[in-house]
Amino acid sequence: MDSFLSEDKRSTSTLDEKLDAEKQVDVIPAIAEFDDPNLDKDAVVLEDDSPYPEVRSAVANTDDIGMPVNTLRAWTIGLIWAIIIPGMNQFFYFRYPSVTVGGIVAQLLSFPIGRLWARFVPNVKVFGVSINSGPFTVKEHVLITIMATVGYQSAYATDIVAVQRVYYNQIYNFGYQWMLVMSTQLIGFSIGGIARRFLVAPPSMIWPANLVTCALFNTLHSQHYAGMGNRGGISRERFFTYAFIGSICWYFLPGYIFQALGYFNWVCWIVPDNVVVNQLFGYYSGLGMSLITFDWSQIAYIGSPLASPWWASANVAAGFVSFFWVLTPILYYTNTWYAKYLPISSRGSFDNTGVSYDVSRVLTPDATLDIEKYRQYSPLFLSTTFAISYGLSFASITATIVHTALYFRKQIWIQARRSLSEQPDIHARLMSRYRQVPEWWYSVIFVTMFVFALVAIEVWHTQMPVWALVLALVVSFVYTVPIGMIQAITNQQVGLNVITELIVGYALPGRPVAMMMFKTWGYITMYQALQFTSDFKLGHYMKIPPRVMFGAQVIAAVVAGTVQLGVQSWMFTNIEGMCDPAQKDGFICPNTEVFGTASIIWGVVGPQRQFSHGQVYYGLLFFFLVGAAAPVAVYAASLRWPNSVVKYVNFPVIFSGVGNIPPASAVNYVPWAIVGFVFNYVVRRRHFSWWTKYNYILSAGLDSGVAIAVILIFFCLQYPRNGTIGAHTLAAWWGNTVSTKTADYNSTPLLPLPEKGYFGPDTW
Repeated sequence: MDSFLSEDKRSTSTLDEKLDAEKQVDVIPAIAEFDDPNLDKDAVVLEDDSPYPEVRSAVANTDDIGMPVNTLRAWTIGLIWAIIIPGMNQFFYFRYPSVTVGGIVAQLLSFPIGRLWARFVPNVKVFGVSINSGPFTVKEHVLITIMATVGYQSAYATDIVAVQRVYYNQIYNFGYQWMLVMSTQLIGFSIGGIARRFLVAPPSMIWPANLVTCALFNTLHSQHYAGMGNRGGISRERFFTYAFIGSICWYFLPGYIFQALGYFNWVCWIVPDNVVVNQLFGYYSGLGMSLITFDWSQIAYIGSPLASPWWASANVAAGFVSFFWVLTPILYYTNTWYAKYLPISSRGSFDNTGVSYDVSRVLTPDATLDIEKYRQYSPLFLSTTFAISYGLSFASITATIVHTALYFRKQIWIQARRSLSEQPDIHARLMSRYRQVPEWWYSVIFVTMFVFALVAIEVWHTQMPVWALVLALVVSFVYTVPIGMIQAITNQQVGLNVITELIVGYALPGRPVAMMMFKTWGYITMYQALQFTSDFKLGHYMKIPPRVMFGAQVIAAVVAGTVQLGVQSWMFTNIEGMCDPAQKDGFICPNTEVFGTASIIWGVVGPQRQFSHGQVYYGLLFFFLVGAAAPVAVYAASLRWPNSVVKYVNFPVIFSGVGNIPPASAVNYVPWAIVGFVFNYVVRRRHFSWWTKYNYILSAGLDSGVAIAVILIFFCLQYPRNGTIGAHTLAAWWGNTVSTKTADYNSTPLLPLPEKGYFGPDTW
């Protein structure tokens, strides 16, 4: 492959592409097969660009088919990141405090590395492969970033391995661990590949989060295209630099120097001991009516508000207000579920004395439920917001299926028969020039990973029957397309973790390891499928050849999962007191503790003792019916009033948008909605040209700055000396302690214990 094409050749290629697009005899109108709130109705005549202004502002509508992408440079840098980032994140995953190195760090650092490679590495060939393929291209950069991010987070199944070791004293060999992790990480890729015709090719599947990434790629590589608009002012490159540097500098205030700016519960500072005021206005354990925070990491904790369409953010905000500012206070202050004896909002579980539920008091020596001990101890109680979040999870499951059947059935039917070149979108027509991934590649991945899963559950003692594995995969496969369509349009993903816990809790009671496995194959298969399709959409936007994309994703996922298991095995072998709450270096495994506790609550105690008829939280099951009925009512209303605001109401987003509570809290939702309203409604309507040019770049700059600042603070100020730097000076001043000297921070309940010493039922 030639090192690089000249500007003349690139221009010729672009012209040819436009001519090819115009040769389409039957150009399908660029209108979604459903009433799409994202669609720019005034732009349907733009056959050479997307009808979506968000896409036009972030994605170029041209392609240089000869631009190098599948190069030795890209694979070398990408695989190095696929080793370093997952390994580093796995190491710190078990530590508290922790830090996560995100994909945006690799995206930023790969740019100068690629440029340096292009400048200094000799342009020679080894075995016919060019070591230096010329100037570092944007397509190489995309491929590297995808390889760095496909497995950067700790693989879900590594927690199964850790919990088996720590809680159940089951230490199986590396072969079991590797097959378990590979099957849970890669089996979703197969269904993701099959679903790509529904989730990648249609122009209505915009995947908003990818637009920020595309805008950053095009800014770094100084790409110019029509969708940017012709607004004057400073360049995108300079704007990003200012936002990036400003974000790094600012984060040192809420992230280290003046931490009260992050949890800005200012009302609670005035009356720190007033429990009701702290419950309503607090951020730690309250409902967040203080409204603001000055910490971008808190605002963007559930995703950048600048990337989410305002109508989708408004649905999330409506769900939050309805269920957490209206319903939660009603339930709490009427003492429903004995709520007044508990914090109004908490991520923990409690016994009938208001302290954390001690699961060890209800277990037999082989980690199964001891009914007599359970009756002598306590039923399990949840805070009101935690209980509501379970109900909303139930509602989102049925709402997703009904909403998809009502709104997307026509689109699914059409896309099942439409080829890539027939898509009403310039990007799909440009991508149709590349060879597509054959279906049998995905079939090979599925069969291989399914065999790995069978071997893992049958050869080793897991108490997981084969039919349960099949059921978990069926649940995941059925929901992949409906949830994927909602995520691709709204930037909100419906989680399957709670429903899978509920199913396995009833189907396999008393089997905690099987519960963890069922939850992982049922939830993570769908999650990985959507991660795969999201990356494929990024490649679709940036014109990466699909077969190269497939190879990079699969190989990087295998490398990342293997590295994570190797790091984890080394840690448990060589770090003394690993996962002990008093471990001297902070390796106390907080996430493993949460995962293990969930395995006992759902796999040992079981949902039948929480949600069945006669139990405390039985009423939450009716949310299944609410979730099924709500989309029907809205659909009927939209038929009666087709041009009203009703068409923007999306109940799967309303129910699932607040699904991150817990561990998220009001501080992550209220400011998020306010920022989204300002930029994606006010600024977009009044200053559209500014929004088109800078909105996604601002998001990328703020995200990038926080990512770098977090790493700097952690490794320079927190990790050295076990976090004792400034412990008695800076960390002790008013700005770092005022928000913690409140009833909000202390999670104070409204009522003390009754005279009998416990609350709740007398028998259970």
